[in-house]
Amino acid sequence: MFSMFFYLIFGAVAVIIIISLVKGVSQWSYNNKQPVLTVSSRVVSKRTHVSHHHNNNNGEFHNTSSTTYYITFEVESGDRMEFKVDGREFGQLAEGDQGMLKFQGTRYYGYERLHRGAAPQSSQEKYHREM
Repeated sequence: MFSMFFYLIFGAVAVIIIISLVKGVSQWSYNNKQPVLTVSSRVVSKRTHVSHHHNNNNGEFHNTSSTTYYITFEVESGDRMEFKVDGREFGQLAEGDQGMLKFQGTRYYGYERLHRGAAPQSSQEKYHREM
């Protein structure tokens, strides 16, 4: 009875891992087939997702958390796209910012914010110059 239950659980975990791998590879392949686009857009929203992790290691409790950052852009056609970005990029962009969005499929490559009366400047270039 126990061995049958063990094999069922092991099989279910193996199926979940295989499905995740197939989805990851298919998303990677899809992105590689898409052109790299740079389009005019504006930042319409920003959000975060905080994950909390609780671990018990030999009676010692550890709590950790991680934050994932997302920004939604609206292009000239009215379509909206949400991308996962790093914390630095998230902090440098504000809702309402206008600029040029560079992406490939679901891959975010960057955002070049347009400043009033100034030449376009990417948020990454600005960060490196200020350091």
